[in-house]
Amino acid sequence: MGLFKIISWNVNGIRAAYKKGLTDFIKKENPDIICLQETKAFEEQLPEDLKNIDGYKLFINPADPEIKKGYSGVAIYTKLNPNKEIKNKLGAKFSDREGRILSLEFDDFTIFNVYFPNGGKSEEHFQYKLSFYDEITKHLSRIKKNTNIILCGDMNIAHEAIDLARPKENEKSIGFLPEEREKITKFLSKGFTDTFRIFVKEGGHYSWWDMKTRSREKNVGWRIDYFFVNNEIACDIKRADILTDVMGSDHCPILIEWDRN
Repeated sequence: MGLFKIISWNVNGIRAAYKKGLTDFIKKENPDIICLQETKAFEEQLPEDLKNIDGYKLFINPADPEIKKGYSGVAIYTKLNPNKEIKNKLGAKFSDREGRILSLEFDDFTIFNVYFPNGGKSEEHFQYKLSFYDEITKHLSRIKKNTNIILCGDMNIAHEAIDLARPKENEKSIGFLPEEREKITKFLSKGFTDTFRIFVKEGGHYSWWDMKTRSREKNVGWRIDYFFVNNEIACDIKRADILTDVMGSDHCPILIEWDRN
């Protein structure tokens, strides 16, 4: 079967990314699956050659237009035909009207492409972010008994001090607050692995930079994009990388290569 490549990327607008070479990037990298976050578009708004990339099937979950147009949204291009597509629900009770979750179920794994809330607009938004993490943790902990799990996306939290360039200055910043970081710690404790940290133990590796301050030029960034897998398949992850040279968004793509044999 060989190595199975999966890419995740917050594109900060799929139509903007298309104009900056998204389809060329996909064809060059040739992943088996690519998960996109913050697509900010409905399927009917996409150019035809973006809806129909040769060899891929597109699945898309936009935000409910009653919530906000041009907001949030996730999409998956896959070479494999899934057994099932799941969107708008996380478990039985948690409704996803903001287009943040899209999962595909295959024979030997289920992939979750998630654009986690930022939580910075208000106390209500912050509490929603924390509850979102709680629901993800409960749901994935439950279903991993029956399937391998790959969770990827923009998680809007830097987990440890080495995951951002200036931890001291950001101790009271959204995205690095203790109660946020604890959500990732709790999730990992339920039997999941941060794939990047299998291979890279030191800091200085980031996936998001503030465009207003041109912080990418100085590599003053945050690692807030992740691939998490259940511990049972962590030993079969042969590569986890951050593609910092790829432009087109305030985030860069991340990837894993998985030996599914």
